[in-house]
Amino acid sequence: MPKICLVGAGSTVFAQNILGDVLSTPTDHDYVISLFDIDPERLKTSEIVARRICEALHLNRVRIEATLNRREALKDADFVILMMQVGGYKPATVTDFDIPKQYGLRQTIADTLGIGGIFRGLRTIPVLHTICRDMQEVCPDALLMQYVNPMAINCWAIKEIAPEIRNVGLCHSVQHTAGHLAECLGEDIGEINYLSAGINHIAFFLKYEKLHADGRREDLYPRLKALAAEGNVPEDDRVRFDALKRLGFFVTESSEHFSEYTSWYIKDRRPELINELNIPLDEYIRRCEVQISEWHALRQDLEGGKPIDVCRSNEYAAGIIHAATTGKPALIYGNVPNAGLIENLPPECIVEVPCHVDRNGIQPVRIGRIPSQLAAVMKLSISVQELTVEAALTGKRDRIYQAALLDPHTSAELSPDEIWRMVDDLIERHGDLLPAYR
Repeated sequence: MPKICLVGAGSTVFAQNILGDVLSTPTDHDYVISLFDIDPERLKTSEIVARRICEALHLNRVRIEATLNRREALKDADFVILMMQVGGYKPATVTDFDIPKQYGLRQTIADTLGIGGIFRGLRTIPVLHTICRDMQEVCPDALLMQYVNPMAINCWAIKEIAPEIRNVGLCHSVQHTAGHLAECLGEDIGEINYLSAGINHIAFFLKYEKLHADGRREDLYPRLKALAAEGNVPEDDRVRFDALKRLGFFVTESSEHFSEYTSWYIKDRRPELINELNIPLDEYIRRCEVQISEWHALRQDLEGGKPIDVCRSNEYAAGIIHAATTGKPALIYGNVPNAGLIENLPPECIVEVPCHVDRNGIQPVRIGRIPSQLAAVMKLSISVQELTVEAALTGKRDRIYQAALLDPHTSAELSPDEIWRMVDDLIERHGDLLPAYR
């Protein structure tokens, strides 16, 4: 039976989505599901969720394991899915928001780029290093599916740490936004054909078209641009439609994410711009509080014997596992080393492109050149990613300063001296999570 290991399985709601997808996909074989987390209480809740999913689907032969021993969980795994948050909501994520705020630097999500993304990467990469080392010893042939942010930074580090490990970074921004745009236009996503490429959270739809019954292909960009010109856009999506007007293409990640990836939108001296574009500052803090509340409610429901509803999500993990075990091909969007896939981005960076999946694994699609203005926006972030990875792998504190100095949003708001002091404060506050720099 194929073995699937979930690292960070205490992320119960996400684990429920992944397991619901995997176990409800018709297949000729059963699975061993191995759950690992460092939090015994959360791990116990996720184990109950996994067993309830099997009960709801009448799966009697799926074996569920739960352990606090990571090597035991990884041993002989065929698929490894990473979903942990190093440092947790408290203290780490709160620190990523609170210290920059003292310097007048506001963020929305802070998990991918910006100063929050830099520090999340710095504390996550050492853990990735130990996971990769364990995989090399106990499941060297497993396919690693990396869901942890900062996606591109983490995947870049894995490429340097353990290039022999088969891995792909997975996000849901492309498929979510494709469906969102169909809703904006009143179209059925099943009739939409699209092509996206770029880096994680800063990828753009190079093609977005409707397939008509007579075989005709209708470019839907003129209609999207008309919505932007008229201002007839969802209130929570004003940033992305503004970027469409400036760049000519639609970005795949949400407005709250994209607003902090450039120097254009979040400006302490222009609060009216933040209000006009409806940018939700400190949004991730609010989401974490909601998620924690939902976890407690879920645990109470489970302990009360409430049955689980198994719903399918549009995450890619189940499709990858099904394609790899059955040979029936699938198409996903994955984060993989560039190596010429996008010609006008650095070959060493991590790109998000279409990938074919079958028994041979992940096979990325070569894109060629992308519009130069899109590549230019991406390169601003690629430099920050590169310096962050170098800082994490070498322990050079200077690279952290330099990554923050080059970050578009951070450098637009703060002076070099302020950036230096903010980095020092973050390192000090993170304490034992960043021992290499103290």
